[in-house]
Amino acid sequence: MKYLLLVYIDPELLQKVPAEEYDAEMRHCIRHAMSLAERGTIVGFSKLEEPKQARTVRVREGRTAVFDGPFAETKEVLAGYNLVEADSMEEAVELAKQFPWARYGSMEVRPVADMDAERVRVGA
Repeated sequence: MKYLLLVYIDPELLQKVPAEEYDAEMRHCIRHAMSLAERGTIVGFSKLEEPKQARTVRVREGRTAVFDGPFAETKEVLAGYNLVEADSMEEAVELAKQFPWARYGSMEVRPVADMDAERVRVGA
C-alpha cells in the first residue's frame, strides 16, 4: 500500500539551524531517499519551494478566488513529501522516523486512496 509522508516544517525552527547543519541534513535525506528508491520503497519524493511562492485557489458559490501563499492557520508549512510503499501504517511511520524533518516540524503519514477503486465506484 502507498503512504504519503507529508513534511511540515516550522520556518522559525529551521532558520535557527546553521547552514552547514541544514546542508548535512539535506544530504542525508536525499541519499536515504535515493537508497529507498533503489529498493522500490520510495515511489517519489521532493522538496517544495517556499510558501511565499504558493497560491491557494478556492471556489465558493461559483466564484473563484486566488490568494498569495498557502492557506494555513498554523505556523508549520508543507515543505515536501515522500510517497512510499509499505505493508502497514506502522512500517510507514517507521520510514517517516528515518527522515530528520520531524525535529523541525512534523511528518504526517497518510494512506493513499486506491484511485482505481474510486474510479470504478463513481463510474469514471
